[in-house]
Amino acid sequence: MQLVGTEHVRVGEHEAGLLADAEARPGIREQTRFVFTNPDMLHAGILAAHPRWARLLRHLRFVVVDECHTYRGVFGANVSLVLRRLLRIAAAYGAHPTIVFASATAADPAGQASRLCGRPVAAVTEDGAPTGERTIALWEPGFIEGAEDELGAPVRYPATTEAAGIMAKLVDEGARTLTFVRSRRAAETVAMRTQEELVLLGRPDFAPRIASYRAGYLAEDRRRLERALDEGELLGMATTNALELGIDVGGLDAVVMAGFPGTVASFRQQAGRAGRRGQHAMVVLVGRDDPMDTYLVHHPEALLGRPVESSVFNPANPYILRGHVYCAAVERPLSPADVEAFRAAEVVDELTRAGYLRRRGDRYYAVPRLEGELAPETAHSSVSLRGGSGHEVAIVDVTDGRLLGTVDAARAMSQVHDGAVYIHQGEHFVVQALDLEEYVALVVPEQPDYSTQARSTTDITILGEPSALVNPSPGLWVANVDVEVTDRVTGYVVRLADGTVSEHIPLDLPEQRLTTRAVAYTIDPLALDAMGITPGEVPGALHAAEHAAIGLLPLLATCDRWDIGGVSTALHQDTMLPTVFVYDGHPGGAGFADEGFARFHEWITATYEAVRSCECEDGCPSCVQSPKCGNGNQPLDKHAALKLLGALVTMTAG
Repeated sequence: MQLVGTEHVRVGEHEAGLLADAEARPGIREQTRFVFTNPDMLHAGILAAHPRWARLLRHLRFVVVDECHTYRGVFGANVSLVLRRLLRIAAAYGAHPTIVFASATAADPAGQASRLCGRPVAAVTEDGAPTGERTIALWEPGFIEGAEDELGAPVRYPATTEAAGIMAKLVDEGARTLTFVRSRRAAETVAMRTQEELVLLGRPDFAPRIASYRAGYLAEDRRRLERALDEGELLGMATTNALELGIDVGGLDAVVMAGFPGTVASFRQQAGRAGRRGQHAMVVLVGRDDPMDTYLVHHPEALLGRPVESSVFNPANPYILRGHVYCAAVERPLSPADVEAFRAAEVVDELTRAGYLRRRGDRYYAVPRLEGELAPETAHSSVSLRGGSGHEVAIVDVTDGRLLGTVDAARAMSQVHDGAVYIHQGEHFVVQALDLEEYVALVVPEQPDYSTQARSTTDITILGEPSALVNPSPGLWVANVDVEVTDRVTGYVVRLADGTVSEHIPLDLPEQRLTTRAVAYTIDPLALDAMGITPGEVPGALHAAEHAAIGLLPLLATCDRWDIGGVSTALHQDTMLPTVFVYDGHPGGAGFADEGFARFHEWITATYEAVRSCECEDGCPSCVQSPKCGNGNQPLDKHAALKLLGALVTMTAG
């Protein structure tokens, strides 16, 4: 893409951090014609200090937003508001830049771009990128002979184990390979296992040329790994989606995915990392023990034969809008036209009543030096674009004071609680103490022969009346509702290398509260009885159906199962009936539950087909078990869930 103009800002690098040291920024501000940055630094580094960037903003002619399809959910809503704030400030300096959006995998390019910037956009859809022939293989791991989980279900070989074996074989055959995994821990594990496999294949010289890459590494470590991969020093890398975008490694020959990455768009992006110089490329998707992966392996047309998903995000979400409106007021007093453009009349009224804004004439000003949650001096740092809590917990090795990495405070209680096993670049650590007040987790190097998994309890309360409610058949109600979710990590299990659980360790941690959106369905007990589901089977049927539905919602909405949660109960205190909730895991909602409500029949039909086609007898991770269940996947009843889901398909048809 060629850009023509006097000044440019490029937004869209995947990771946070300005691509220049702080000492170099004055020179950039005063001399450069091109600035490459990302949404985080545009928000916190440029808009927060826009008088320093006056020369750039005054002459700004083009804003190029790369990989625009990635902006979805909470992150998409935040980036949309950052772009609108940028255009507002640029206009104040007399600039009215043209915005250029770039994406290889947008379902509705003009619509996605228009939602991001709030302006009409014209689409240019001819693709001239060089691409070699690709062979795509869908690989379903087999069952481990004689192995059963704690609930007696058959156990497949882990996708990470299979992916490591495939990666080692590809590297041994001379293919430079990138393996995508779903978690930070998996990146470390796959890299180590690939090294072991290469030694067994007789290539110990290749083993040191395999590495892991993930968010949470220090910036200098990430840059070093990127250079080593680009220059060919590394032959393979196991990575999270931190390498899905923004880094062009032209010499890669193969991509392995340890599990479906969550969306068809991400699948195509990851597959597109290989063969970028026109060479033939191999892409292998290794299915996890998961309803979505099982469905796609057995229905490849759902992966390869349909367009990518439309991105779902809501920039009018008041929980997201609140911080951006306040930041905008700090940057420049809000006019009536600004309030209308942001669709923020209610949020502005709320901030004014709370004392964060003050009206003078027809303008709204940020109140200086206000004691409280927001203040002009800290406004931008208090807004986290990526949907986290805004606070990072530092992970520190107590033996030498080394900073290993960071984790969002909202996830710290489930990932780095006291006693948790933490892996960093092949090294194992055990968390000695988690200090939530100082935002630090202290760890010590160890070589435990076990892993840990948090256990939690979740309660949900309906807030107000449903925004939408349908009664498709007698005895069934489907609603779109605001809810408050209360979650508490109660302990963790110690899992041995063979998969067995050796002990349950209790923890005393504070609860977390989340106000968000949910899709809920409520069923009359008489209807359940007519389906052949006895009162004793109801909890297991609802719980199993909830898990399966969470696993299949990403088929319709651009979310990952880790973006959403669920609660099921045979008697909910607000409905006084058996009820299942699936909720967005972000304050105010990200649009995922709304999409589930709008396409409920299609969603439930896919869920029913996924559970029905699973070959297991009583339920397994491929259909109704969930890797994130805080109750240890109990109770679950696959057979009763099939009766329920089949009836829901019939009741919502037409």
